Amino acid sequence: MLKHVLDVIDLLDRPQADGQLLADHLRGVLQRAAQEAGRDDAAGQVGITVTRVEGAKGGTDFVKVTVPGSAGATGGGSAPTLGILGRLGGVGARPERIGVVSDADGAVAALAAAAKLLDMYGRGDVLPGDVIISTHVCPDAPTRPHDPVPFMDSPVSILDCNREEIDPAMDAVVSIDTTKGNRLLNHRGLALSPTVKEGWILRVSDDLLGLLETVTGEDAHVLPITTQDITPYGNGVHHINSIMQPCVATSAPVVGLALTTGPAVAGCATGASHETDIAAAGRFAVEAAKEYGRGVVRFHDPDEFARLVDLYGPMTRLQSTEGAVED
Repeated sequence: MLKHVLDVIDLLDRPQADGQLLADHLRGVLQRAAQEAGRDDAAGQVGITVTRVEGAKGGTDFVKVTVPGSAGATGGGSAPTLGILGRLGGVGARPERIGVVSDADGAVAALAAAAKLLDMYGRGDVLPGDVIISTHVCPDAPTRPHDPVPFMDSPVSILDCNREEIDPAMDAVVSIDTTKGNRLLNHRGLALSPTVKEGWILRVSDDLLGLLETVTGEDAHVLPITTQDITPYGNGVHHINSIMQPCVATSAPVVGLALTTGPAVAGCATGASHETDIAAAGRFAVEAAKEYGRGVVRFHDPDEFARLVDLYGPMTRLQSTEGAVED
């Protein structure tokens, strides 16, 4: 995984970085693996697309990869589909900052996980369920003030990101995001959020905690989130960052996988990415795809969720974008 992380960072660390460059790289990974394994038909079954979206502050390229499973929905099977999202404002902040910014970590982890899954698929290691990976590439995104350190802004709105990245086929979502600009979790590495579904903040998945401990080799850390964090951006309340924003746009259970640090680090800081931590995030995503697709990892307890809704009613009003501006 570390090799894939380094390859992706090398491609993103340039003013010319765009979605097509990364898509070509991912196609090359798949093609080389398939050729080595003598699988001539592998490339035709995978979907890799790039969509350009323009916003009020510029444009960005959304990269989406669909890796089919042996019993996945794309082939008419019943295995669940996992979504892996790399959340960020931009991979660079040119001309204000030169180089890959800290905020890029989520995109790097998602793209590296995509490369690893494509390499596996090309060689014949096909997972049971489909996996859909999505992120976006913008080397010149704006920045904006945020407490306690500046954030990266995005050339397009969060609503645009959700529209492009969330796929109705996703049965569960792992949202990977740099979450260093806070004083809530003073630990360098990874942290897992509670599961969020349809406006409910549910208990942390024991299955995913165990997976995180296996991947990192250390005690799992949990990212504290609040009701504000799971409401739509642009509603005038404070959000830790955009890590939980996918939960606004889907009924699927969503967990945030945060890349964290001890001190607060600005999202627009360069020289702040820790490649081994990004590789661990990518490995978590791949392992989650393996275990979720074969039905041994659960993001939430459906019976407990149904009981909560029966007792206290739906919380889907927290997903409503009414009153929020496209920020």
